[in-house]
Amino acid sequence: MKVGIAMMSHETNTFSPVITDLDRFSGGRPEPLSGEAALETYRNTASCLGGFIKVATERGADIVHGIAAAAAPSGRAENDAYEYICENITTLSARVDGLLLVLHGAMATRKYDDGEGELLRRIRQLHPDLPICVALDMHANVTSTMVSNCDVLAGYHSYPHIDMDSTAERAANIFFNWLEGKCKPVMKWATAPMLPHVMRQGTDDFPNKQLQQRAIELEDSSCLAVSFFTGFPHADIHDAGVSAVVITDGDQDHAKNCADELLDFAWQERSHFVYQAEELPVSLDRARQARENEGSGPVIILDHYDNTASGGTMDTTEVLAAVINAKLEDVAVFGFYDPDAVEQMIRAGVGATVTVELGGKLPMPALDTQSKPLKLTGEVKLISNGKFKARVAMSRGLTINMGLSAVLSVGTIDIAIISRHIEPYDPECFRALGMEPTQRSYLMLKSRIHYRVGFKPIAKAIIECAGCGVCTSDYNQLVFESVRRPIYPLDHAESGHNTSRDEFINLQS
Repeated sequence: MKVGIAMMSHETNTFSPVITDLDRFSGGRPEPLSGEAALETYRNTASCLGGFIKVATERGADIVHGIAAAAAPSGRAENDAYEYICENITTLSARVDGLLLVLHGAMATRKYDDGEGELLRRIRQLHPDLPICVALDMHANVTSTMVSNCDVLAGYHSYPHIDMDSTAERAANIFFNWLEGKCKPVMKWATAPMLPHVMRQGTDDFPNKQLQQRAIELEDSSCLAVSFFTGFPHADIHDAGVSAVVITDGDQDHAKNCADELLDFAWQERSHFVYQAEELPVSLDRARQARENEGSGPVIILDHYDNTASGGTMDTTEVLAAVINAKLEDVAVFGFYDPDAVEQMIRAGVGATVTVELGGKLPMPALDTQSKPLKLTGEVKLISNGKFKARVAMSRGLTINMGLSAVLSVGTIDIAIISRHIEPYDPECFRALGMEPTQRSYLMLKSRIHYRVGFKPIAKAIIECAGCGVCTSDYNQLVFESVRRPIYPLDHAESGHNTSRDEFINLQS
C-alpha cells in the first residue's frame, strides 16, 4: 500500500500582526522540506510526523512523503503560501492509496477561516474514496467540515504537548486496522459554547487534567480514540472554542454519549477555565519574595501576554522594563525577537558596548495599548547561529533554529535576542547561548504553558506576569467580531449559572 504523509501546521492568532508567509512555513530554508529530506528529518523524532512514519513503516507501507510545512503561530496565513501547500498535498493525494496528515486545526488564512477544513474538502472532492487520517493539536477549533472530510481524526491529550508522536501513532493504528478490516471507525463531533483562556488549559491543572484523563480511560475501555479539544480562543472565527471528537468501532450512539459526557463536565466546570491576572508590580514583588525563600533553582518570571507560540510578537518590553526598574539581579531572559538589534550587535562584535532600541517594533493594531522600544546599553556577550538540538519530550530529536542570535548583557541581566520566533520550552535555548539556566536567580520567559515541559522541573517558583501583547488573557482588550455567540465567558449569563449548554444558548438568544 502506498501511503502519503504530509504536514500543514499553523495556529492562527487573528489578532497577531506577525506575517505568515511561505518563508515562515519553511523554517529558515528556501522552501518547506519534502520527500526523503522530510523523512530523514522527522524519522525517530517526538513529532506527529515521526509517529506517522513509525507506524507506516511498521505496517509495511510504501511511504511517499509530501510537504512538511509548519509555521510558528502568527497572523492569518497569506493566500499564496496556503495555496502552495494545498497544491502540494492535493497533488500527493492523487499518487497514493491513503493519506496521513499532520494538521493543526486552528489555521485561518486571508481567505478561509477554516484552512484545514478547506484542504480536506478539496481532497475529498478530487478523491471521494481516498482514506484520510488526521492528527490535530489540542488547540484545534474543530469544524464539521474537517470531520466530514476525513475518516480518522485524533488530537493530543497533553499540554504541554508531549504526546505528539503517540497521538499520530494512535490515529495511524486505527487507520491501518480499518483498512485491514479489523474495525469500523465511526466519528462523532460536538461542541460547547466556551472560549477557555489558554492559561487555564494546561493538563497539570483542573479541569483539563481530569478531562484528558477521562478521554484516555474511555479509549482504554470502549472507544478507539477520544479527543477533547480546548480550542484556540485567539482565532476570531465562528467555530473557535471547545469541542470533542470520539471514534468508536461502529457504535455511533456510544460515540455521542462519550462526547456529551466530556462536554457536559467541561461546561459544568467552565469557571475554572477563566484566568484571573494580577497587576504587574504585585507579581514582581512576589518574585522577589520567592527568591528570598529557602530552596534552590531559579524563580521563573512568565511574560505570558507575549508568547510567540500563541502568535505573540515576542518583542513587547513591559515586563523586562519592570524587572529592570525593580532592580532584580542575576536574570536570564528568553527572549526577544529583534533581527535589527541582532545585526547591530553582530556589527559591533563580542565584547563591544552597544546601545540598542530593543523590541516594540511590531505595531499591534488589535490592541489599544502599544509596546515601546526599550533603550538599553550593555555588552555583546555572545553571537550564535542560533541552532540547537531539542532534548525535551516536546521536540526531542529535532534541530531548533532561532536564527542569528546574540546575548546582550545589561548589568547582571543577560538578554537573548533572536531572529526567528521560538518559544522557550527547552532549557537548551539558554545553553546554546552560553547561559546555564539552573544557575540563575531569575529566568524571564516569554511563554504560557509549554515552558513547563523543560523549566518547571528546575524552577524554585513560577510567577505569572501580565505585560502587553496579543496573547492577552483579558478578553476585554480584544474585539471579537466573528466567533459564534453566545459564548462563555464573553457572554456570562450569570443568572443562569447552573444552566446546561443548550439552555445557556437559549437564555442569551
